[in-house]
Amino acid sequence: MANSNAKGNRRERELVNALDETGFAVMRAPASGAATKRDLPDVLAGNGEEFYAIEAKSSAGDPIYLDGEEVESLVYFARNFGAKPRIGARFDRENWYFFHPADLHTTDAGSYRVKKQTALADGTELETLAGGPERTGLDDY
Repeated sequence: MANSNAKGNRRERELVNALDETGFAVMRAPASGAATKRDLPDVLAGNGEEFYAIEAKSSAGDPIYLDGEEVESLVYFARNFGAKPRIGARFDRENWYFFHPADLHTTDAGSYRVKKQTALADGTELETLAGGPERTGLDDY
């Protein structure tokens, strides 16, 4: 299990670095999940115009499942924080793809599901989420 957690932590750091490279100010919330009683997203990112609360999930296989309560907590936090809730999904040997929770398939058990084929076909790519390749510099203020 520690191996799975280590991979998840590595993927979260990878996402933080990728968002940073597109010009976002980014913070990873390592206290997300079971480490705290407060429900926090994995990553907070903002660029002065767009603000995202992201729950990051990765998988070697297919599909990724999210607990309904986890997604509801993300939406609640994002609403109160003034951010847009997003699920970040990354499958091995693929890029990150992003979804609004309302766009995910809901199972009969109330979980949310992202299939690899759905991510590749319908997910929002990082560059699109970031608004393009431009990066804001200090001279822009």
